[in-house]
Amino acid sequence: MSDDVGRLEGERPSVPELEDLAFELRSKLLHLCGTYEGAVHIGGDLSAADIFTALFHYGLRVDPDDISNPRRDRFLLSKGHAAVCMYIAMSMRGFFSYDGIVETYGKLDSAYGMHPCKVQLPGVEASTGSLGHGLPLAVGMALSARHRGESHRVVCLLGDGETGEGSVWEAAMAARSNHLGNLVAFVDRNRQLMTSHAEERIAFEPYPDKWRAFGWDVVEIDGHDMASLVAAIDALPATDSDRPTVVICETVKGKGVDFMERNLAWHAGSLGAADLERALAALEASREKESV
Repeated sequence: MSDDVGRLEGERPSVPELEDLAFELRSKLLHLCGTYEGAVHIGGDLSAADIFTALFHYGLRVDPDDISNPRRDRFLLSKGHAAVCMYIAMSMRGFFSYDGIVETYGKLDSAYGMHPCKVQLPGVEASTGSLGHGLPLAVGMALSARHRGESHRVVCLLGDGETGEGSVWEAAMAARSNHLGNLVAFVDRNRQLMTSHAEERIAFEPYPDKWRAFGWDVVEIDGHDMASLVAAIDALPATDSDRPTVVICETVKGKGVDFMERNLAWHAGSLGAADLERALAALEASREKESV
């Protein structure tokens, strides 16, 4: 193994260690939500926290000290409003400091905007936020890698709500047509839109079958079970395979904070001192309950 590949591989944490990291990510997210004066997309951040943790600390072959390594995996956040959760996950992986996020998040000219910008923040692969655009970009990157004979993986995290966009399914069809086995989509299936629960506005079900109909390999897991996330990552096919994979992660919007879970009011919001204390206590109680 060459030195650059060795650095990309790194030492991977165990499932209990990943669970601790996910708890830390949620805690830091809540603290930021308590200090930022505007609204944070806290609900969808919390639903995706375990996925971010599994990817940045276990699944992605990336090196924070060599962000332009041509052999690195590429990660695209299609649900760009979850940017702050990605920033914190990346800071915990060593890409940049958490304090810098807290000090400047959402401010004019900050590298840490409410949606990610690759021009402002090295290490971000694509500027996203317009829903439905991440997977088409990922298809282009995966197809380019194939043409260049490169063996890295392209990973895209989508929200289930944005898969109501036609561009997602155009990209899904193009991925299968071009035999892009180097492409993996993770879907944060929290079953909520901004102002409604998913099936109230758009009939997503039968959801896994839609992806199968477009020729994708489909994996269905509990998106809050770290062992399941690790197993799904370990079972991904080789990048020279000919079918893209989608990992549908069943999640809960607001996961870990009982008064936010499945609560439409917490699509986005901020926390005062009392609410922050209450949220942190709820997070700790949720962790203790799950560890029993």
